[in-house]
Amino acid sequence: MELPLLREIVIILGLSVFIILIFRRFGIPSIIGFLITGMIAGPNGFSLISATHEVELLSEIGVIFLLFVIGIEFSLKSLSKIKQTVILGGAVQVGGTIVLTYAVSRVLGLPVAQSVFMGFLISLSSTAIVLKMLAAKGQMSSPQGRISLAILIFQDIIVVPMILLTPLLAGNGGNPAVALLGMVVKFILIVALLLLLARYVVPVLLQRVVLTRSRELFILTIVLLCLATAWLTSSVGLSLALGAFFAGLIISESDYSHQATASIMPFREIFISFFFVSVGMLLDLRFFLDHFIFLAGFTIAVIVLKNIVVTSTVLILRYPLRTAMITGFTLFQVGEFAFLLSTIGSRNGLITSDVYQYFLAISILTMMVTPFLGDNADRVTDYILRAGLSPKVRRRLIHYQNRKKGEPTVERKGLNDHLVIIGFGINGQNVARTALQAEIPYVVIELDPEIFRKGQNENFNIVFGDAADDLILKHVNVQTARVAVIAISDPEATKKIISILRSITETAHLIVRTRHVSEMDQILKLGADEVIPEEFETSIQIFTRVLNHYLVPYDKIQSFSSHIRARNYELLAGSGFPHQRPPHMQLNIPDMVIATLPVQRGANKIVGKSVLESGLKSQFNITILAIRKNNRYITEIKPEMTIETDDMLYLFGSPQKIAEVNRYLVLD
Repeated sequence: MELPLLREIVIILGLSVFIILIFRRFGIPSIIGFLITGMIAGPNGFSLISATHEVELLSEIGVIFLLFVIGIEFSLKSLSKIKQTVILGGAVQVGGTIVLTYAVSRVLGLPVAQSVFMGFLISLSSTAIVLKMLAAKGQMSSPQGRISLAILIFQDIIVVPMILLTPLLAGNGGNPAVALLGMVVKFILIVALLLLLARYVVPVLLQRVVLTRSRELFILTIVLLCLATAWLTSSVGLSLALGAFFAGLIISESDYSHQATASIMPFREIFISFFFVSVGMLLDLRFFLDHFIFLAGFTIAVIVLKNIVVTSTVLILRYPLRTAMITGFTLFQVGEFAFLLSTIGSRNGLITSDVYQYFLAISILTMMVTPFLGDNADRVTDYILRAGLSPKVRRRLIHYQNRKKGEPTVERKGLNDHLVIIGFGINGQNVARTALQAEIPYVVIELDPEIFRKGQNENFNIVFGDAADDLILKHVNVQTARVAVIAISDPEATKKIISILRSITETAHLIVRTRHVSEMDQILKLGADEVIPEEFETSIQIFTRVLNHYLVPYDKIQSFSSHIRARNYELLAGSGFPHQRPPHMQLNIPDMVIATLPVQRGANKIVGKSVLESGLKSQFNITILAIRKNNRYITEIKPEMTIETDDMLYLFGSPQKIAEVNRYLVLD
């Protein structure tokens, strides 16, 4: 017996694996691979897939799971605490893109409803591609990373109202006023039901399921809640996607939301691949080739339009021009939710087949360009700024921004032989506090407006600006600084700052924090005096505690750590070892450990007995070093001292004997 869809599934998955393997070698996202798979295997390609309708049904399940996971991540609590950056930045970006796209579409002759709908589509960027790209570059916590995330959050939320408004734009809801009123009533009723389920039903249900300790039952329950809620909203005339989003919000209010996300993720990844394949199948390759020149022109226009809107949005949020432009080169593409919205618009007759083909082709082209333009956003931005803005204009921009921030515009001529701290994250704050305690003159440069305001409110000597601009570095007199510390998480910005700083001063001792040891060589070559890689420092701290537990003397541990740092972490990196061995660390007391043992109720074999009667020394050769009684530590242990419930025993002995004692007390 042959399954009708088995052949299509095998073709889609097999071709996807082959294409994505090739694409990954060139750093192209998997989403593009799925789109290309659909273009090749679909009816407009080589017609390898005949059951196109069935594949589209599978893609609908992918959309349901995609919105479900988005709903889990946007818990009701987090939605009620959205920051100003998300609301203002997202609203300006989406609204501005809709307005500009509407104007251009009207000039091109599209009707009003289609023009508004095209604005909906173009305003959405790719959450999947952008977040993966930022994570790979280590820029999630950079200013452009935080802004991009905030705008993407707003886009992911606003797509739900867009889905609801699409049928109304198409005029398929009858009287617009009545349809809108009916939609609002249904929406309110669904939200009310959602709140009741989230507060009283789902948490109890999930708790009962979890108590069964059945992973299969837990997954089944999560999938049931997702699909049932989607079916409920669909049955009252709302979209499946909206129901899935609501289901995610319900789950998000429980204590098991993280496990629910982990359980549903494999389903989402599999079915969402069919969604992107189905979108690729809709693209007419002949249309694409016949209109390629026009499509390339429209693609450039979309990139420029979204760049202008995003850059203006970030400038309104009072970030520097360089950060605004980098963010623009990050969010210029048309995203996956636009594909979802376009299919809904196409079904409602809101856009013609030709316009739909133009949109699909332009969207796919922008997504294909994203990895290449996004990875080089810093360099492209720097080139544009150097070519288009003179130092005088940049200086005026800096003074204007500082005045907006409340930052004095006068030069800090009093700073000399001081410490310059670039970045006011956790590391930067710790360095600044240490400088205050040691009475070392310092100044901090910070690019994030919220962090800058926080530093100002706490009376730190902090300057707002982008340290990748030589004018900012000169503003804090880096040329007369004794030490400069770069404590930011953006590797590309770090390298640029080092180069600019070294062009200003060769005498400042430059200490750089980086995430990965693979970046050390290049940073040192650029001019850093010391590089502190987080991943290896974490390893040293962990292994230091391991050595301490094995009773290696403190001076030997410190010598070992110093040796690793002095050799630029060669031992941990695998280079230079075993040619340059670290100091020998022979255990002074081999095969012995110090362990803590709580005396719990039921440990009748030692509770109420004296130290001598407990048998710890005579039976197990275990020495009691100390006993904690009611938060009081007793180090002078006498044989007649009584062991009581809730005591904490500090024991010294071999690991085998400690384990035997543990079993001895547990077994009745």
